[in-house]
Amino acid sequence: MPKNKKKQESSSSSDSDDGPVDRNPPPEKKAKTGNRTDDKEPTWVLQGKKLVKIREFKGKLYIDIREFYEKNGELLPGKKGISMTPEQWRKLMSLGDEINETLSTLC
Repeated sequence: MPKNKKKQESSSSSDSDDGPVDRNPPPEKKAKTGNRTDDKEPTWVLQGKKLVKIREFKGKLYIDIREFYEKNGELLPGKKGISMTPEQWRKLMSLGDEINETLSTLC
């Protein structure tokens, strides 16, 4: 069976060497709002490398307040910190006024 190959001629209708145009460009990154950072996980900076993140672990959501460290240009979670379930977080937030009142008498 003979092979019938036609040599494709390149179109010279464009002088651009940019290659194909991506019809679905990646979405633009969200701008930093307040202390929230652009991250895969919702993240807020407390101070320096102390962050609050909402993270998923083993299929469950946690509020993670943790000190991070940098290794090979990547921020990784350190040992210093606490992870709370949403229920624990809500309980802590409900105690906020009482804690603030006690703080104001001590400081």
